[in-house]
Parts: sequence; C-alpha cells; structure tokens
Amino acid sequence: MADFIQRRVTMVDTQVRPSDVTKFPVLDAMLTVPREVYAPDAARDVAYADGPIPLGDGRQVLDPRATAKLLQALEPRPSDLVLELGASTGYTTALLAHMAEAVVAIEEDEDLARDAEAALSEQGVDNAALVQGALTDGSPKHGPFDAIAIFGGVEQIPDALTEQLKEGGHIGAIFMEGALGEARIGVKAGGRITWRMAFNATAPILPGFARAPSFAF
Repeated sequence: MADFIQRRVTMVDTQVRPSDVTKFPVLDAMLTVPREVYAPDAARDVAYADGPIPLGDGRQVLDPRATAKLLQALEPRPSDLVLELGASTGYTTALLAHMAEAVVAIEEDEDLARDAEAALSEQGVDNAALVQGALTDGSPKHGPFDAIAIFGGVEQIPDALTEQLKEGGHIGAIFMEGALGEARIGVKAGGRITWRMAFNATAPILPGFARAPSFAF
C-alpha cells in the first residue's frame, strides 16, 4: 500500500518549500489535505508528482508548486468567505476550506462536481459548499466574498464576478497570453481591481474565461 502521508511530506519538502512558500497556514494545508483522495483513480499513485493531474477536456489539477504559491499570494484568512471558480476534483476547495471560514466552490462539469462533492463529504469538509453551474456566474446569492480563487487559466474576468468581491477583498488567477502566463493577485479598492504580478505559471484556460475573438474589417 502506498505511503501517501510520506509522499505528502516529500511533496512539501521538495516542491513547495523550495518555491519560497513559507507561510505556516499554506504549509499546514498542503501537509494535511490528502491530494490522492481528490485525484482520479488512475492518477492516485502519481498524485504527488511534480506536475499537474490531467482530468481530460482541457482540465487539470494544478501542480503542487503553483497551487501553494497561489494560496500564499491570495492569503485567505480564518475569517474569510471564499468563492472558488473551477473546483475540479475538490482538492483546492479542501485546501481553501482548511484555511478559511467557509468556501463556495463552483464547478460546471457535472461529473467533476459530483465526484468533488463526494470526496469533500467523505473527508468531512463541512465548511465548503459545491455548486454545479457556470463558472462565470459565480454565486451572487452567497456573496459578497472576502476572496475569489481561480486555480486555472484566464484571459479575462467578467465584471459580474469582480462585483461579487467585497471592498478590500483579494482575487487570484493565472492570466494567460498565448503559451505564457503569470499568476496575478488583485485587490478591490474604490470599486476597481488593481492587479500585481505574483509569479510565473501556466494553466489551461477555464471554460468561459477566454477572451472573445476580435474581428478586423
């Protein structure tokens, strides 16, 4: 039987800490939440490898390094209500739930949403609600939110989502420009989002977050 606890420790020691992730709440979450439980059966044995977990149809679970660095940059607090867009398998939902007071996680793929909800329930994650629906809708009825987490690629973020963020709240995502990308953190002040670059990263663009094609005449 695989020693997943030791693999989790090794992941943190060899992938997360060397990537300048030093904040205890992030390290504690990465050491506590069982990544293998939220991986498809065929990928459980490689859940702690240095890379993303492919899910098909252009979806993936981010690699441990990018996941931890985005968590650290976003800085969810124990009192925060967090909106997650693109819950996929529920792994990042569980990490956020470990750090924040409550999480509302949106997943539009019906199969992923069902499996994520089952895994979260099995693990006793009772401060996270999984909502199946379009990612770009968010969940206005549960907001406004202290933080919005997007563990995936975007080219643009609709105003309808940033309107669900509280004044002073944080939002994090991986912005893609072609094959290149960078994680950015935005802070809402005066009703506007001011972005800063956090670190280099790439991820497939999530459904609904591609920039609309422009036409030249």
